[in-house]
Amino acid sequence: MTDRERRNPPARHGTRPAAPAREHGPRRTVQPARRVAYEVLRAVSESDAYANLVLPSAIADAGLDAQDAALATELTYGTLRRRGTYDAVIANAADRAVDAIDPAVLDALRLAVHQLLATRVASHAAVNESVNLVATHSGRGAASFANAVLRRIARESPGEWLERVEAAARSDDERLALRAAHPVWVIRALRRALAAEGRGEELPALLEADNVSPEVTLVALPGLAEPGEPRRRFAPTAFASPGGDPRRAVTASDGAVRVQDEGSQLVALALAEAAPIRAGEQWLDLCAGPGGKTALLAAVAREHDVTLEANEVVPTRARLVRKALRAVPGDVLVHERDGRELAAERPGAFDRILVDAPCTGLGALRRRPEARWRKSPADVADLVPLQVELLSAAVDALAPGGIVAYVTCSPHLAETTGVVQDVLRDRPGVVELDARRVMQQVARAPMDLADEGRASGGSVQLWPHRHGTDAMFLALLQRTDDTPEGMD
Repeated sequence: MTDRERRNPPARHGTRPAAPAREHGPRRTVQPARRVAYEVLRAVSESDAYANLVLPSAIADAGLDAQDAALATELTYGTLRRRGTYDAVIANAADRAVDAIDPAVLDALRLAVHQLLATRVASHAAVNESVNLVATHSGRGAASFANAVLRRIARESPGEWLERVEAAARSDDERLALRAAHPVWVIRALRRALAAEGRGEELPALLEADNVSPEVTLVALPGLAEPGEPRRRFAPTAFASPGGDPRRAVTASDGAVRVQDEGSQLVALALAEAAPIRAGEQWLDLCAGPGGKTALLAAVAREHDVTLEANEVVPTRARLVRKALRAVPGDVLVHERDGRELAAERPGAFDRILVDAPCTGLGALRRRPEARWRKSPADVADLVPLQVELLSAAVDALAPGGIVAYVTCSPHLAETTGVVQDVLRDRPGVVELDARRVMQQVARAPMDLADEGRASGGSVQLWPHRHGTDAMFLALLQRTDDTPEGMD
């Protein structure tokens, strides 16, 4: 390589040249919904943003009407869900790895491919407007590249493209990963979790459910609001959004009604239902951010003369907890501490503790589709020790007879039953309660839960395809001895 080449390395396809490359003259026309979807995709790619947090603000800022807002939502979530499949199609059509394409151009290509292969949008509109996006953001050269790639993709049907990319797969799991748009390691983790219940044959239904937008579910905080109609199947506090922007219902109720997945409601209510509540009990939400379960527990605590404390180590999330609690009269002390340290300083202090542990979030792929492409097995290895330490600390902070609810929004066995078994192994004075029985007591209708003996202990695993909820895991542990760990 010459000195000149070292100073000016060749650009990737679709990369902006060193000189400004924006279009001169009139701005290229791009329909507002597509522009919003593209901006959200860029935020997800560049800033690790979550689409469900960024998209509502982007829609409001753009002033989209209901029809365009619905289109922007479908384009954003659809593109994110099937990104792995679309990347395989783009790489084939471009004859180069997607890593060799400028990220800004790649996001525009993904958005276009979703329209070409998974919607009824006219091919010419999908191609032309996506090329205009590239021209506006990355220049004419990148636009010519995008135009060539998209016109090649538009010449073949979705089925033909799927056959083409699947033919290059090296295993059955890789083929399934391309068809279902899940990473291979996630597919294998979900298969193992279902097999633990003797229901491995449900994997295709689960993968399909992960790729369908969930209906918006609201919670009515007990004693402060009444559930509307239609009611959800299981949680007594849950009902469906009446349509339109659910934030209007939240605002109208001063936060006594809020958006919350039914599975999240069920696991919080299970902690309250696990034993009769005595006035004067002390409760703790150890990993409270962003505060949805905290607010629900606070409403229940208020009805029973119970004191609730909350803790969240991340200051920005602690502020969200305090905001969520504004709807509930009374004071809930919100700490900003490492939960392990806080619990260690309060041995034997609490009657009920919720440990909604940090996890991979593989149970919420319907609502956060980008998470499947961000996470890796290394994340599991990093999280499990923290989960064990948090649950262990919570157990030690229980009063005799106290109960801890261990909750994750992940069905990965290492994050669920593996953590529970690890903690129970070293604590003979702690037993696992039958969370299935408690969950059935909470629910308004019978729930299809794994049979005793098919899954570990008495834990509960909820599933999108079976229960219509996020894949929430729940285990209930009770301290049976009189001496908390570290006090003898």
